[in-house]
Amino acid sequence: MYDSVIIGSGPGGYVSAIRLSQLGKKVAVIEKEDLGGTCTNKGCIPTKALLTSAHLYEKINTEAKKFGVKVENIDYDLKEIIKHMNKVVLQSRKGIEYLFKKNNVDLIKGVAEIIDKNHIKVLNQTIETKYIILAHGSQPVIFTPFDKIEGIWTSDDVFKMTELPDSILIVGGGVIGIEIATLFSNLGKKVYIVELLDHILPNEDPDVAEVAKKSLMKKGVEIFEKYKVTNVTKNKESYISKVEKDDESKEIESSKVLIAVGRRPLIPKDIKELGVTIEKGVKTDLSMKTNIENVYAIGDIRAHIMLAHVAMYEGIVAAHNIAGESKKMDYSAVPNVIFSNPEIATVGLKEKDVDLEKVIISKFPVSANARARTMEEREGFVKIIADKETKKVLGASIVSPNATDMIMEGVLAIKYGMTASQLVDSIHPHPTLTESILGAEEGIEGLTIHI
Repeated sequence: MYDSVIIGSGPGGYVSAIRLSQLGKKVAVIEKEDLGGTCTNKGCIPTKALLTSAHLYEKINTEAKKFGVKVENIDYDLKEIIKHMNKVVLQSRKGIEYLFKKNNVDLIKGVAEIIDKNHIKVLNQTIETKYIILAHGSQPVIFTPFDKIEGIWTSDDVFKMTELPDSILIVGGGVIGIEIATLFSNLGKKVYIVELLDHILPNEDPDVAEVAKKSLMKKGVEIFEKYKVTNVTKNKESYISKVEKDDESKEIESSKVLIAVGRRPLIPKDIKELGVTIEKGVKTDLSMKTNIENVYAIGDIRAHIMLAHVAMYEGIVAAHNIAGESKKMDYSAVPNVIFSNPEIATVGLKEKDVDLEKVIISKFPVSANARARTMEEREGFVKIIADKETKKVLGASIVSPNATDMIMEGVLAIKYGMTASQLVDSIHPHPTLTESILGAEEGIEGLTIHI
């Protein structure tokens, strides 16, 4: 008998399995496909591998001369870019496999069928366990009329491509859509983005989204905000998409159409028959427990915050509770990162969601940062939101090179209730991009030095 069996080896599943083993539990993971789940195989890792190649190409192509570097006949080789991506994905899978062996986690390949809260069938084998963790993950959303048209891409299909389309229409201007638009536009391809809501990156503040929009438009991306795709027809060589806004209508011809409107949880029949409460996704409490005794759920199957790093921490929380400790999820300081040009990272409250009478908002432009000037980077800013009375940091938005790494200062500040003055009193290294954060923090006290 196992102490715990986890269904799914994505970020939440494999991390939870390793932590349970570290806590002295006998653990098995059931996986029907490749180790690592969506993140490793169809999401975070392959996307960032491709973006690294595309960003390097675009950087050399557009900025080398600024730095006195002469490069002639610059080009890229898609086969080699894909080779790099596949290598990184394989390394990630092998890394998880190694960690399982190191931590004595049993890997069982096959489709799991839950019989009851203590028994799972895999192939012809019935496994007995004290606890079950549901970590089934998610899949891309696709709907009419797109699901009826041959060759329409979801984000999963980008990683299977063997040649680049000359042009692509992306339906959805959220994180996935913007990252893929960045990829193709950096490689010199024509990109169209159609976003139904007021602006691209609708979960971010308008000023954050505007920087991303201007950057993409400089590379020839056409962005249609408040538009809806009402019809798509496929010709021999291309797709004709009809997009509408109020009484306005346009037709866009593209080599490919990509649907990037989000993901939905994978909830197979056996989970429904188990009797867990489902509200969009599988419902849990902050201990990650479902309504069924000894059954937990983590990651995208919950349809809550569908991010790999959130799934990982939910897996940690579930593991400690199964091991007899008491641990609760805290979603107050969850970072969101976007690998656009420039990068975007946010945590905590957004300006659009706060009472402006109760907060102080300070912005510091990247153009005033010494390190950014050495890099010929001018676009972006750091924005800090603090409580007007206590000066505690409530939110941070960073639009800057390396924003996805820099955001941790904001995460720690919000997580531990730090004030702007406490952060200002921490010496920031010079010259670094993190001094943009310092500049915004100084602004909370009205003492900004460099603007």
